[in-house]
Amino acid sequence: MSKSNFDPYAHLGIVFNPDGSITRRLSLPKVEPNPDPVPDNPTVSKDIIINPKTNTCIRIFRPVKIPSNDNTVARLPIIVYFHGGGFILYSACDVVCNQNSSLMASEIPAIVVSVDYRLAPDHRLPACYEDAVDAILWVKQQAVDPEGEKWIKNFGDLSRCYLGGRGNGANIVFHAALRAMDYNLGPMEIRGLLFNQPLFGGVQRTKSEIKLAADPVLPLQVLDVLWDLSLPKGADRDHRFSNPILDGPHKIKISSLPRSLVIGFCGDPTIDRQQQFVQLLELNGVHVEAQFNEVGFHAIDVVDKRRALAVLKITKDFIF
Repeated sequence: MSKSNFDPYAHLGIVFNPDGSITRRLSLPKVEPNPDPVPDNPTVSKDIIINPKTNTCIRIFRPVKIPSNDNTVARLPIIVYFHGGGFILYSACDVVCNQNSSLMASEIPAIVVSVDYRLAPDHRLPACYEDAVDAILWVKQQAVDPEGEKWIKNFGDLSRCYLGGRGNGANIVFHAALRAMDYNLGPMEIRGLLFNQPLFGGVQRTKSEIKLAADPVLPLQVLDVLWDLSLPKGADRDHRFSNPILDGPHKIKISSLPRSLVIGFCGDPTIDRQQQFVQLLELNGVHVEAQFNEVGFHAIDVVDKRRALAVLKITKDFIF
């Protein structure tokens, strides 16, 4: 891949506009929610606006068939989930995101709250972190509100909540978990964090970034553009939103994070940063289960069904 003719914006399917906005040329098919059971679909789903001021909404999924114990409906873990897309692409109702959330809901099984957070550069960081906290507080509120969402109240286990995400969605998990510590979440309890190929960065290049600079999925120039479009204006990649390894106000909270699962693939240019992130958690006393596969690339589980099922099994084993 030649730097002289490579266009990272074209690679991402976007056009950078003079006013700093972007035009997204890549548009995935949208899937409408299905609140009522339909043949061959193991889940039902519905869309709910959780913050009218920001127009932030969620798509909530539950299995059609709820497990039972001794004729008593089993309470399901709740996963608050954040899709990938480098902070700038996709939504919770895109076909890939919808399929992934539906699969988690049916196979784990779980109540999945998929967050349609605001995208950069129209809404730079920390906008999506704020949306994530809104979603967490919304879930908590359903337990204490007599008129709360019935799928949460009737089938969800508020004592077994998890935050999960892929790529930049896993980055959101980290920062949302830290921010959520400032609130009284009871009776909700966040029991674990699910980091699937978490996206982090930094000014100093890592060995994997240099080695895989021309990666066909996530080349270095594309990574730089994603951070340029999403970080606060004037910030570089050593901002704490991108590089949590460096000192900052977030460091004092890390030791209070719940047990964490980190999944990665060694063909991912950001694999070194993912492993540094595991070390950061462990050094702060967080119980971490790290699953790094020697073979695979960033977002391989999006295009390889076998890998998607393997990631799902690792996630299920972690939860149960």
